[in-house]
Amino acid sequence: MPQNDVAHEPPLLTEPKDGVPAVISTARGLRRAADGLAAGTGPVAVDAERASGFRYGQRAFLVQLKREGAGIWLIDPEAFTEQTPLSPVQEALGDAEWILHASTQDLPCLADAGMHPHRLFDTEHAARLAGLPKVGLGAVTEQLLGVRLAKEHSAADWSKRPLPEDWLRYAALDVELLVELRGKLQELLAEQGKSDWAEQEFEYLRTFKPAQLPPEERWRKTTGLNRLKSPRKLAILRELWNARESLAESKDIAPGHLLPDSALVAAADAQPRTVPQLLDVPGFHGRAAKREAPRWLRAVQNGAKAEDQPVKQGRGSGGPPPPRTWRDRSPEAFAQFRTARARVHRHAESISVMPETLLAPAVLKQLCWSPPESVDLETVSSAMAELGARPWQVDQTAAIVAVAMLDPDPVGE
Repeated sequence: MPQNDVAHEPPLLTEPKDGVPAVISTARGLRRAADGLAAGTGPVAVDAERASGFRYGQRAFLVQLKREGAGIWLIDPEAFTEQTPLSPVQEALGDAEWILHASTQDLPCLADAGMHPHRLFDTEHAARLAGLPKVGLGAVTEQLLGVRLAKEHSAADWSKRPLPEDWLRYAALDVELLVELRGKLQELLAEQGKSDWAEQEFEYLRTFKPAQLPPEERWRKTTGLNRLKSPRKLAILRELWNARESLAESKDIAPGHLLPDSALVAAADAQPRTVPQLLDVPGFHGRAAKREAPRWLRAVQNGAKAEDQPVKQGRGSGGPPPPRTWRDRSPEAFAQFRTARARVHRHAESISVMPETLLAPAVLKQLCWSPPESVDLETVSSAMAELGARPWQVDQTAAIVAVAMLDPDPVGE
């Protein structure tokens, strides 16, 4: 790289301005944190670190907060026995606005710890609305604040104790500049006339609850399940998944650390009858596969003789089929979707918003696959709202989609 390029590279921030605070792990420390945050002013920057891929579930193993006049606080929720250990912090913050980056990743684990925002500002989503080319925290910080963040350890095992100093430094940096970043994004959105859009989006994210399968059906999310064609094989997979889930929960280990999904699917397909046959199945290697082999074989046997064998779910209960299959199945829907998608993308470019932010692809697919009986601006607007589109999205795209559905472009060969 030429020397003049290096000279213009933004400075690298490697540590918070006031240093890295000690981790709060006592009731007295938690009270001190709550009092300090309550005495602060303005919005509060919030982040959480999980141990996805290492521990069972998605709970928070470290929570970081920063507020003007209060500084940075690092709290270990695992140090407390209460069901919602951070409730004192929640009370201390009152109705202060929370600032998070990619909030939907952290809000569920924060809620489990007793924290939930009354108001929200999501810097990642704000960056999407503002049309920034990259929306990761490091990229947005560099573009708007002219500073690079030292980013590492994001995939670390945050359940490790004690947490290394360099990990804590990384965690503290995640909230160090969020308040300042929010200010820059607010200015940018106001300049673009998108402040109201942002408020609608933030409230949607704050109250969002993802659709979940019933507990008895969660096994259907196994990667590679579609390889299995018979009810018998699906029943075996279900029993293997449940056996792995039970063991993972009891040992507080991520299920994939015991056996990958691909191994469960391969075993359900092969239907081994003996332990040696089981251990010959691809993916059945390592300590958990060998030590727990009787457990896995018993699951295979239980699934093979189960009377309540599940059926493969069709698309009727879920979303529409992949659009690539529509050309033959529903040429009209195929033409409508292609036309509407292209026009929505063009409009997104004209207003500097990412297309998927302007209108979720799932909404457009569902609308074109299952259109209103009578297509016009009113019915399309109503259908979009029912599918979860926010008012600003309906205002910006309903007319485009309605016209595309009424008069789609011809589909070439």
